[in-house]
Amino acid sequence: MRISTKGRYGLTIMIELAKNQGEGPTSLKSIAQANDLSEHYLEQLIAPLRNAGLVKSIRGAYGGYILADSPSKITAGDVIRVLEGPITLVEGIEDEAQAQRELWIRIRDAIKSVLDNTTLDDLASHSDDSEVDGYMFYI
Repeated sequence: MRISTKGRYGLTIMIELAKNQGEGPTSLKSIAQANDLSEHYLEQLIAPLRNAGLVKSIRGAYGGYILADSPSKITAGDVIRVLEGPITLVEGIEDEAQAQRELWIRIRDAIKSVLDNTTLDDLASHSDDSEVDGYMFYI
């Protein structure tokens, strides 16, 4: 499985919105500047997130975006599926030997489990100054 910049930057947007939850709308410009990303690219990513009902847009001089639901109810899996499509590990596994097919399925299910059990709240509250091994995923 490969997560492109769409998924990675989309998660960045959502984490920033989760961090700012309850403080009013956040502009894409501020997210782009804080993370050294292209504002134009973030504009392309926010549309599918809005269409999927994960974010709401607020118009006006102090407008921007807010999460459509609590950060504890939106998972990394929700965001990745909107921006990357279904979570698949390899294609054509039906042609593989049974043992290999079962391995790929177990790996896919482990990845889905991590993504679906990691909320935006988890990601937003993660401290950057913690140990590198502080938040370990085992797949």
